[in-house]
Amino acid sequence: MNMGIDCLTERSVTFAARKIYIIAEAGVNHDGDLEKAMRLIDVAADSGADAVKFQAFRASQMASSSAPKAAYQLERTDAGQSQMEMLQQYELSREAFEMLAEHARARGIDFICTPFDDESVDLVADLHPAAIKVSSGDLTNHPLLRRIASKGYPVILSSGMSTLGEIEDALQVVRAAKPPLVIVLHCTSNYPASPESVNLRAMDTIRRAFAVPVGYSDHTTGLEIPIAAAALGACVIEKHFTLNKKDAGPDHAMSLEPDELQALVRSVRVVELALGDGIKRVVDSEVDTRVAARKSIHLSESVQAGEVLSLEKLRFMRPGNGIPPSMTDFVIGRRARYALPKGHQLRFSDIDEAAESREIIRQK
Repeated sequence: MNMGIDCLTERSVTFAARKIYIIAEAGVNHDGDLEKAMRLIDVAADSGADAVKFQAFRASQMASSSAPKAAYQLERTDAGQSQMEMLQQYELSREAFEMLAEHARARGIDFICTPFDDESVDLVADLHPAAIKVSSGDLTNHPLLRRIASKGYPVILSSGMSTLGEIEDALQVVRAAKPPLVIVLHCTSNYPASPESVNLRAMDTIRRAFAVPVGYSDHTTGLEIPIAAAALGACVIEKHFTLNKKDAGPDHAMSLEPDELQALVRSVRVVELALGDGIKRVVDSEVDTRVAARKSIHLSESVQAGEVLSLEKLRFMRPGNGIPPSMTDFVIGRRARYALPKGHQLRFSDIDEAAESREIIRQK
């Protein structure tokens, strides 16, 4: 399987000519503000990303009243709130999501969403997304996986906090519903994730284990790690972004600001071009350099017509548009057809094709 090509189906017009599909993850960085969510779509579209992604949930169905916040959530939100109370601030209505999906289409960028409950799955499917994303937290939520996979859209599985066995089980559930495509994103579910925790080589482990396209969902604070993931063959790169890292909220601090998102997209596109097709060849831009830098066989002294050529009479000099040094054994022992001056670049027409002279060299 060619991992970098056609990661998504033709639902994605934007992606049709891409090898690496870039998802700008807005998540909940709209802070429950529809106008801010609209601005995030504009930023994603302006950056050149292929898709913008949001999260759809009902807080009361996503977390119990006793569910604690994660440590990273406590750092940037009200410590007195429960996780459910925090999530309620980031809920968006069906009408809001319909407006967001329509605005994304108007801006020419794919719309993707992560649903966290059954009702939200149905809502997201009604929005005709380019794909439906499964969060790392729901990788083991097989009932939700079945519902998502049954909607007929490409499914993107994040695999943070998981073992290979859990990924295998999730893939069995999803594939049983026969969605048009399944992609697994390697991920480290820490916010922010440290470079030493990322383990990008796990992408290849997942790819080989399950014969599935593999991408990378990044939670580090910089640009280096997702760029490295692109170079290592990720067919999808997902990265959180925000309008302002200093805003209060659980995900702003580890997200990219607009100029950084643009820089990431530019860098991934450069990597995308550099990856090529894997066929080793002389590229067009090397042709002139090949002539200038390679060497050809020249004469180190003048020779007479009929004189036998030996190694001592040859030297190897630029340019490389004559007989290459790799054919030295072919030249040695042959006779010069003409008198040739010192420094002359040998041509095949300069030497006798007869083999008698080579026998003379061997006898000596």
